[in-house]
Amino acid sequence: MEESRLIQRAGEGDASAFNTLMEMHERRMYAVALRMCGNPEDAQDCLQEAMLRIYRAINSFKAQSSFSTWVYRITMNTCLDELRRRKNRPNTSLDGLYDAGWSPVDPGQTPEKSALITDMRRQLQAFIRELPEDMRAAIVLRDVEGYSYDEIASMLDVNVGTIKSRISRGREKLREKIASRPELFDRLDV
Repeated sequence: MEESRLIQRAGEGDASAFNTLMEMHERRMYAVALRMCGNPEDAQDCLQEAMLRIYRAINSFKAQSSFSTWVYRITMNTCLDELRRRKNRPNTSLDGLYDAGWSPVDPGQTPEKSALITDMRRQLQAFIRELPEDMRAAIVLRDVEGYSYDEIASMLDVNVGTIKSRISRGREKLREKIASRPELFDRLDV
C-alpha cells in the first residue's frame, strides 16, 4: 500500500496501518538511536518513545517534508532529550567516574575548581539548548558525540555542506554566548 494512504489511515486510528509504517522505518530509527545513545538498551527505549510520539502526533504531519524526514526528526529529538537527561543525572558508578576521567587523588582538583567546572558545563549545555534545532543537532552529533560530517549528513538526511554550515554557524553562536559570560568562562585554565 502507498505510504501516503498508510499515513492517512494511521491518522484515522488504524493500528495496522501505523504498524506497517513503523515497520518500514524501524530499522533506520533504531540505527540512529543506537548511534546517538551508544548502547542497545537506551536505543531501544528511545525507539519506543519516538514511536509513541509519532503515534500521538501523526495527525500533525503536514507532508511539508517526507514522512521519513519527519519520523527521523522525532527520533533525533527523542535521542537528544535522552542525552540531555543523561547529562543531568548524577553518575554514581565508580567505573563510570573513572571512565569520565575522575581520579580520587588529584591535588589540583579543589572544591572551588570543581564547582567552577560544573557551572561552566551547565551554562554550556544551556547555551547549546538555546541553539536552533538544526544547529543544535549538528553540534551535538559532531562536538559531543564525535560523529563525522558524512555520518551526520546521513543521519540528518542533508548534504555535507549544509552540515558544515550548521556546525560553523552553531559554533560561532556558542562563541558569542561564551564571550558574553567572561566571569564564568575566563576563570579557569581547563
